[in-house]
Amino acid sequence: MATNTQEQQSQAGRHQEVGHKSLLQSDALYQYILETSVYPREPEPMKELRELTAKHPWNLMTTSADEGQFLNMLLKLINAKNTMEIGVYTGYSLLATALAIPDDGKILAMDVNRENYELGLPVIQKAGVAHKIDFKEGPALPVLDQLVEDEKNHGSFDFIFVDADKDNYLNYHKRLIELVKVGGLIGYDNTLWNGSVVAPPDAPLRKYVRYYRDFVMVLNKALAVDPRIEICMLPVGDGITLCRRVK
Repeated sequence: MATNTQEQQSQAGRHQEVGHKSLLQSDALYQYILETSVYPREPEPMKELRELTAKHPWNLMTTSADEGQFLNMLLKLINAKNTMEIGVYTGYSLLATALAIPDDGKILAMDVNRENYELGLPVIQKAGVAHKIDFKEGPALPVLDQLVEDEKNHGSFDFIFVDADKDNYLNYHKRLIELVKVGGLIGYDNTLWNGSVVAPPDAPLRKYVRYYRDFVMVLNKALAVDPRIEICMLPVGDGITLCRRVK
């Protein structure tokens, strides 16, 4: 059992990142990354939205600042123009995408909660990128089914980011693989799921972590053997798996 002094030291060493999902064992090291690399280069609109989201009771749902920086650079590297995001929350990753793609780029954004999206919308509008976003409220699967039905949508997306209901990730993948172009990327967030993917069966996990863990693990196994993609699982944020369609 930790002593009071040890507990105090542990708390003192905790990073300040709201929505932190870093798998680094050292909070001091994670804080170093944020203060040295992320915060000094974070665009002002993203900083404003991050600080606004920090006041929301569900702020753990937000994309971490280091992952937002990663996504922003990744989109620039692949010259993404037509993108999709499933799971928006207040729009931190959405803003990272909107700032990265060209002025005539597009983001099809879907979330079941418009209220959360509208919380961050004034920041997105002030940043001058709201015109790139087509927001649809409601479940994503019906929208994806409609897109798949029309062959002109096949292979039309450069990048797709998924940070939504983990129990539907595999259902999303079955549809998204048709919609992303050959050479394009799909990014699945939370694929290390609080590190629970390696937790023993009797580990004391929060109910929602335990419930979604099996779905995440099934997805990870499916992606590992899918011949249509190349994959790279990165310990950024809560784990993100990049899937590059090869056929």
